[in-house]
Amino acid sequence: MKFMKTVALVTVMAVAGAGLAGCSEKTEKETETANWTGKIVIWDGPRWEDPSKNKYHWLEAQAKAFESSHQGVTVEIVQVPWAELNDKLGVSIAGKAWPDIAPIDISGNGVNPTFIKQKVVEPLDDYFTADDKKDFYENALEAYTQDGKMYGVPAAMTVHSMLLNLDVFKERNVEPPKDGQWTWEEFVDSMKKLTYDKDGDGTTDVYGMSTYIKNGYYEAWPFLYMDGGRPLSEDGTKFTFDSKEATDAMKKLADLKAVEKVAPKEMGSGDVGGTWKAFSAQKSVAVEPWATWAISAAAKANMNNVMVASYPTGKSGKPVTIGGVGGWMMFAQEDKGKKKVLADFMKQLSNTDNQVLSAKNYGTFPSRKSAMDQKPFEGNIPMQQAQKLTEQAVMVPKHANWKKIDEAIQKELQLVLNGEKAPDAAMADAKKTVDGLLK
Repeated sequence: MKFMKTVALVTVMAVAGAGLAGCSEKTEKETETANWTGKIVIWDGPRWEDPSKNKYHWLEAQAKAFESSHQGVTVEIVQVPWAELNDKLGVSIAGKAWPDIAPIDISGNGVNPTFIKQKVVEPLDDYFTADDKKDFYENALEAYTQDGKMYGVPAAMTVHSMLLNLDVFKERNVEPPKDGQWTWEEFVDSMKKLTYDKDGDGTTDVYGMSTYIKNGYYEAWPFLYMDGGRPLSEDGTKFTFDSKEATDAMKKLADLKAVEKVAPKEMGSGDVGGTWKAFSAQKSVAVEPWATWAISAAAKANMNNVMVASYPTGKSGKPVTIGGVGGWMMFAQEDKGKKKVLADFMKQLSNTDNQVLSAKNYGTFPSRKSAMDQKPFEGNIPMQQAQKLTEQAVMVPKHANWKKIDEAIQKELQLVLNGEKAPDAAMADAKKTVDGLLK
């Protein structure tokens, strides 16, 4: 199924029932929810920066505007690094001290089913009409729907892609992949040519490729999918990352560092910032996989000669990548009036104008058709290239225990890429943990 489906726009004329009882019921409900005042606590991670390097300026402006339109309501913003978000949410839930609103990292697949099972997130169907929902792409809304209920608001979509620093390609006289497509063999050959000793001191200064391994992040995983491997069976009942297709692909990725020597020793660590810095600031890595936010971030780092390419094609015969859907979720509330105010704020944060703004500044794909209709990527060739990859995208499994399953797999993948375990042994150990989580 294509990650971003083209859906025909259907206009539905709602017939208003103007009965006296209906009006009375509506008035009573509005009175119940219209007068709530108090403090909203919202968590968020850093987004695009303003001239003063503030990466929370967008949410601060949104909070100020909302306070102005909702007298008596104040918004408290809690800044949380994206890499720490999932762990901090887990701690807050355990301590029953969750925020009112929190973001869903765009690297994931919508609302965590565990949160729904724990009844700590609110369904939002009362605040979004059928017409409201029709403006969202079907698979974006699907990521926030369980058992027919809408848990959260999709605000942006992404795919993972290979970012190429074409300045290094030019310096080494290496041709970038035609139409952004390459086989695994072509990819390895290019990485070898891009790895070199720049200053002639006998030590490698520039490497062809690098990536990282971290819980909840999937930049490296399309490599593991390229021969046909997947972490779970389609019905989510069996662990399948121990298949030959998966472990062979893991060995190929690990061998980039251990055998081919085209990746730095840091590849496979959990250092997200260091991996990005090597590509964008130090220019010591020519190719890295990232979600689409990195395209705009690279431009702001004065990387003006960047190309987007597919992950290399393996034995499956076609390129594959992983998509994600970011958005907002409302945590459990007792006050109906507060729920209505929180829903209003979430609608504002995810409206068409804000999705266009995010697309242009943060390198995300809108989840609303009305935002995509405004052609936010006109003139932006890298984002247009990335958009083509949406047809190659699959989602990570949606399982109630996915967070723990992910942790068990990522822990072993780090050991594989650091040369401490063979893929077969690592996935055999992961299977012991995961099998218990699938029961």
